[in-house]
Amino acid sequence: MANGFPKAATLLNSRGLEQQRFHARAVEATRARFGRRVFLRGVVEPSNFCRENCHYCGMRRDNQSLDRYRARLDELSELLIHHRPTSITDLNIQTGEDPVAVRETVIPLIRRLRDQTPLGISVCLGTLKPALYDELQAAGATIYIMKFEIADAALYQRLCAPGSLEERLEHIRLLASKGWKVSSGFIAGLPEQSIKGVLANLELARELPVVGCSVSPFIPGEATPLHDTPTGDVELTLNVMAMLRLMRPDWVIPAVSALNLAGPDSGYQRGLRTGANLVTMNLTPSGIREDYLLYKRDRFIMTEEKILSAIQAEKLTPSEQSLSDFYSGNEEKNVSAAALA
Repeated sequence: MANGFPKAATLLNSRGLEQQRFHARAVEATRARFGRRVFLRGVVEPSNFCRENCHYCGMRRDNQSLDRYRARLDELSELLIHHRPTSITDLNIQTGEDPVAVRETVIPLIRRLRDQTPLGISVCLGTLKPALYDELQAAGATIYIMKFEIADAALYQRLCAPGSLEERLEHIRLLASKGWKVSSGFIAGLPEQSIKGVLANLELARELPVVGCSVSPFIPGEATPLHDTPTGDVELTLNVMAMLRLMRPDWVIPAVSALNLAGPDSGYQRGLRTGANLVTMNLTPSGIREDYLLYKRDRFIMTEEKILSAIQAEKLTPSEQSLSDFYSGNEEKNVSAAALA
């Protein structure tokens, strides 16, 4: 992408008619690969304990204003096995970096879900020891979400992102080598981040062994060192999403919840008009949900009704196939193609 920097930078800064045409190309690429289907995933957040201290995240360990919690296994099991929305095919289990919750809640929950539901299981649990990755995989999870956040190693360090960038990338590659389907992601519009820095994120994403990637607009979080910095430009974020789609038409690209906070007239529908093909609804019990503080306590919660309405408005259809089955199907097709070659 370095050789095409001027053109890429122009596209990222595009607005108006030029931007509409750019996004239309991304949607066309999505339809050519995935048709009109959109994957629907639930997310549950069993713990807000976190050992990291990221400057951009409200759950950072120095935030003393949070009521820290670890949800009860039986409560989550009852909710997800017997009372989950009928439209979801997948579940993402997401926590702060909390190995205790992984061992005590997440792994037993995955086993129960694998035994009693057809859900595809994703996890977003941060950097763990390799043996714990193996336990999660043995329990039945198949997709690991590990965002690298920032491609600039120096900025990564200044913002106290988890560990080091090199370590984060090593774990992404380790997970892929162990057979996980890995999805990554990054933030657009961070303080100190230039267009060149945003393009570096795209370049790094392309080099990684991942099957999907997200981009989130920077949202200044409550009780963080960045609380009074400007919100990232949602137009830039949407342009990055379009570029991701054109760069990798085969990827699953989510419309992230932060789009709903970044500005008026943003949200999931604009994401779907920019090449996204995955939406997520929050299933965390309401009594603990406000303390899962990525950005602000006043969270914009996407319910099943809101999501199905957004999908219908864009003349799309919910996928009946889970992400896990989709990736397995791709694998089988690749094996068959190789056998015929």
